[in-house]
Amino acid sequence: MNARGEVFGINGPVLTIITHGDFRMSEMVLVGEERLIGEVIAMDRERAVIQVFEDTVGLKPGAEVLGTGGQLSVTLGPGIIGNIFDGIERPLKSLERDSGVFISRGVHVDNLDMEKLWDVKILVKPGDRAEPGLVVAETAETVSIVNRIMIPPGVNGYFKTVAPGGRYKLADTIAVVAADKRETRETSPLPDGEEQVVQADEIPISMAQ
Repeated sequence: MNARGEVFGINGPVLTIITHGDFRMSEMVLVGEERLIGEVIAMDRERAVIQVFEDTVGLKPGAEVLGTGGQLSVTLGPGIIGNIFDGIERPLKSLERDSGVFISRGVHVDNLDMEKLWDVKILVKPGDRAEPGLVVAETAETVSIVNRIMIPPGVNGYFKTVAPGGRYKLADTIAVVAADKRETRETSPLPDGEEQVVQADEIPISMAQ
């Protein structure tokens, strides 16, 4: 179960919270009813200091703080080039679409376009060894830039299944790696959902990582 806390003190974007559970340094947290995005930047016994990356006006002591169990991170994959983001990789065009010219608080959008289809060239086959940094596939992000999809750190094994070349969305599985040993894989939590932790010997590989 993820850690929870409540706001004790507010100093602009910096919050002091009383913790109920084990938060971790650099952990991503969701603050208040609007689920503002923040990060743990200091810890001291039963309290923690949170840096919030959105406007905290109107936030009051006692507001709930939810730990996500994962670090603040960004999504890497085709679609970054040619896009404009804010400091936590929210595309400004999507924010404008959902909240208008002035960005509202608590707006949660996909970091990249998850519906766009990309032409993907597969470079591996079933039975090949998989190790960190190995290029699994390529897709042309622009006429001059090729985006390479690689095996992430900590994944070693062999390719059990590999999709044929074709058109795929960022979240589509293009290969499955049978790991040499059991791996723990954590997915990024949704603002309104529970974090999913999957322990698996088979690790799906997609274009978005």
